[in-house]
Amino acid sequence: MKLKKSDASRREFIKSASLASAGFMIVPRHVLGGKGFTAPSDKIVVAGIGVGGKGKSDLRYFAQSGKADIGFLCDVDDRQAKDSVEAYPKAKYYKDWRVMLEKESKSFDAVSVSTPDHNHAIQAMAAMQLGKHVYVQKPMTHDIFEARALTQAAKKYKVVTQMGNQGSSGDGVRQLVEWFDAGIIGDVHTVQIWTNRPIWPQGIPWPSTKPAVPQGLDWDLWLGTAPYKDYVDNLIPGSWRGWWDYGTGALGDLGCHLMEAPFRVLNLKYASDVQASVSSVFTAFGKRGFFPDSCPPSSHATLTFPKTDRTQGPITMHWMDGGIKPERPEELGPDEMFGDGNSGILFIGTKGKMMASEYAANPRLLPLSRNEEVKVPRKLERVPGSADGHYAQWVEGCIAGYGKKQLSSPFEMAGPLTEAILMANLAIRVADIPVPRKTGNGMHYPGSNTKLLWDNQNMRVTNYDAANAFVKRTYREGWTLGN
Repeated sequence: MKLKKSDASRREFIKSASLASAGFMIVPRHVLGGKGFTAPSDKIVVAGIGVGGKGKSDLRYFAQSGKADIGFLCDVDDRQAKDSVEAYPKAKYYKDWRVMLEKESKSFDAVSVSTPDHNHAIQAMAAMQLGKHVYVQKPMTHDIFEARALTQAAKKYKVVTQMGNQGSSGDGVRQLVEWFDAGIIGDVHTVQIWTNRPIWPQGIPWPSTKPAVPQGLDWDLWLGTAPYKDYVDNLIPGSWRGWWDYGTGALGDLGCHLMEAPFRVLNLKYASDVQASVSSVFTAFGKRGFFPDSCPPSSHATLTFPKTDRTQGPITMHWMDGGIKPERPEELGPDEMFGDGNSGILFIGTKGKMMASEYAANPRLLPLSRNEEVKVPRKLERVPGSADGHYAQWVEGCIAGYGKKQLSSPFEMAGPLTEAILMANLAIRVADIPVPRKTGNGMHYPGSNTKLLWDNQNMRVTNYDAANAFVKRTYREGWTLGN
C-alpha cells in the first residue's frame, strides 16, 4: 500500500520527545556499504509494524540475537505499543506504517509485521517492494490470493522472508522427519490435527453498542483493508481473531503451528479438495442462529492433498477445532496423554503411528513403548535454540542475503501452508452460510454438503462458485495490495 500525499497530510505520526535524542541515527547495513559489504557490527536494523503483544515478543527475540537493532516502531494503538516504546528508547515511533516506510526506508534493512491478519499482506508487500526483508506473523495472509501474491513477491524482490510459526525451527518436526525417512511408520495416508481453540468468543452476533474509541487508538488505521464498522469493546488485543473481517479463526491461529509438520514430513504443497462441517449455534428461542461476521464455535475440515515424492498416494488431512478430537488411537493407553491435552498431530502410516504436540513438540511413536526401542540416527541439522532460534535464524538470513541461508519457514514454504489453512476456511465459511429454502420454512446450508474442488493454477473452486467470494477479498476503498 503506497501512501498518497493526501493521506500523509491527514495522518500525523507521533514522535515522543522522550524517545528522541539529538543527532541519534542507526545506520542500516545497506547504507554502510554496497553489494556484498558486511557491516563491521554485522547487524541489521529492524522496523516493527504492530509492536504490542506478539509483536513485542518478536522484537525482543530479534534483539536477543545480538545481531539486530530495533530502529523503528509503529503501532496504531499507543496503549499496546507502550512496552516496546519503553524497551527501545532510541527507536523512532510512528502511528501510520505507510508514513514510516515512506520517510524511513533508507534507514532500516528489515520489517517485522505482527498486526491482525487482515493487514498482513499489504504491510508485507509494501516492505518487500522497498527491497526489505520481511518477517510476518502467522498466518501469512488473510486470503488465498494474498498468500500466492506474497509468495511470488518474495522471489521477485529477492528478499529474505520468514513466517512466525516458530515450531518449524523446532527439534520435534526434524525428529518426525527422521522417523518417517527411516520407514518406522511406513507410508502415511492420513493425518489428524486438533485443537481446543478458539479460546475467544465465536459464533456470536456483532455487538450493538457503540462505545467511544479509546484515546491513543487510531481505529480507522486499525481497520485498514476491512469494511468500516464502528468501534466495539473487547476486540483488541485478541478477540478480533473470531471475526472474519479481521481474523481467520482457530485455523489461522494454530493451523500454521500444527499443519507445518505434515507439510514438512510429507512434502505437501497445494490441496485438491476440501469439505467441512461446523457446529450449530442456537438462540434463546431454540432456533439455529446465523452470525455471518463471526467464525463458528467449532469445525471439522477435511483436506485432500495429491501424491507427493514422499508418499505412495494422496493424503487425507483432518482439522478439528473447538474441542473436537479424533478417536484415540488403539495403540494409546486409556490414561496416556493424547497430543498435549489441548492440541495434537497424529500421523497414520501403513506400519504404525507417530504423534506430536503443538509446534510439533514432544514427538512420540505409538505405542509409547516404541520410543525406548527405536533408535534412528540424527541426520537433519537442528536450528540453534530450536523453536526460539526461529527469530535469530531470520536475522542471520537477512545478514547473509537472499538465497544464502536455509530458513525454516520462508514464503516459498509458508505460502502453500497458509493457502491450505485458508482453503479449509473456505469450506468452513460456506458450510456456515444459509440460504432460504425454496419450499417450506427455515434455512438450509448447501455448502455443508459439498466437497469443494480446487483449481490450484487459477485459484478457484470449480464446483461451488459461492466459495470463490472468499478466495480474494475486496479491500476497503483507498487500500490496495502493492502498486
